[in-house]
Amino acid sequence: MKANLRAVWAAAGGDPGIPGGIKPVAHVDAERYKGTWYEIARLDHPFERRLSEVTASYYPRADGGFDVVNRGYDVVKRMWKEARGVAYPVNQPADGRFKVTFFWRFYAGYNIILLDPEYDHVVIVGPNRHFLWVLARTPWISDSVFKDITHWLSSQGFPASDLNRVHHERSYPTHTGTR
Repeated sequence: MKANLRAVWAAAGGDPGIPGGIKPVAHVDAERYKGTWYEIARLDHPFERRLSEVTASYYPRADGGFDVVNRGYDVVKRMWKEARGVAYPVNQPADGRFKVTFFWRFYAGYNIILLDPEYDHVVIVGPNRHFLWVLARTPWISDSVFKDITHWLSSQGFPASDLNRVHHERSYPTHTGTR
């Protein structure tokens, strides 16, 4: 019963959730975080299955949140898919905890748990250990950096060996839409 009430509260915009024992980064500079990030790896989930060339773009809003645009190329349907949402910091000043919605009034946790000091790569988890993304400012990161990330994730209890690398080929038709 208690878990069901928490799920309803989170869906309605309350605490969006963070996996037990995990702490977000202490500070996120919105100006440095804004822009486009490339999805390097993710845990499998239905809403991104078959997608390659995945990017996530963040645009600061006047109300302190971010407009979010996620794009990916469906290799089976041979078409671009796009999802638009909004993210807001859970705490002020903004640490790495955000709540994000792609369906108005239903929020989920977007938790930055590892952020490179140069803002070159980032690790994000959802409200539990089943949602995990590795993003970078470029479509590729070095094998040594990826290995360091996966070792760190494993030490934190995440199934790093289950990460799927995201293909970035640039041979697909490019998306020319703007914000």
